[in-house]
Amino acid sequence: MANTPASPETEPDAPSGPGKNRPTPSRAEQEAARKRPLVPDTKEARARAKADMAAQREKARVGMANGDDKYLPARDKGPQRKFVRDYVDAGWHAGELLMPLMLIVILVSLIQNQAIVYYSFVGLWVFILFVVADMIMTSSRVKKAARGKWGDRTEKGLGWYAAMRTVQMRFMRLPKPQVKRGQHPA
Repeated sequence: MANTPASPETEPDAPSGPGKNRPTPSRAEQEAARKRPLVPDTKEARARAKADMAAQREKARVGMANGDDKYLPARDKGPQRKFVRDYVDAGWHAGELLMPLMLIVILVSLIQNQAIVYYSFVGLWVFILFVVADMIMTSSRVKKAARGKWGDRTEKGLGWYAAMRTVQMRFMRLPKPQVKRGQHPA
């Protein structure tokens, strides 16, 4: 076999792939190369990540408050739940006054006159009975309206969903009310 001169394609100086034509790195060099952090841990990167998360949370909060179906939790999603929210938000309900009335009764209980304290608690319990009656009537009305609109395809739990929404004060409801009082859904 004769020695033939190397052709330009097979010259040893031309790299033919990664890691070729240079000395193999030592074990210490390889380990040092692997010890770099996978995620850059700089103050700027942390601050940027924190700002991005805050922006995403704010976007989700605004979307949920506005009733955007993408941002709603599972219990609030769907056209039937939106119908129930609009139905409840269109009316006046005794349950909206329950929390302020409880606060008033707590303040009245600080008075030393036991008769006034007693009658304020009795009045509160009578009002709670009215609230429960309103919740039951609203629940049955919502279920009837949903059956009229969707027939047998109505979801379970619409009445309970409506009843729980009537007890919340209007400005504290989430998703926020999308209709004005008196503007009942079709």
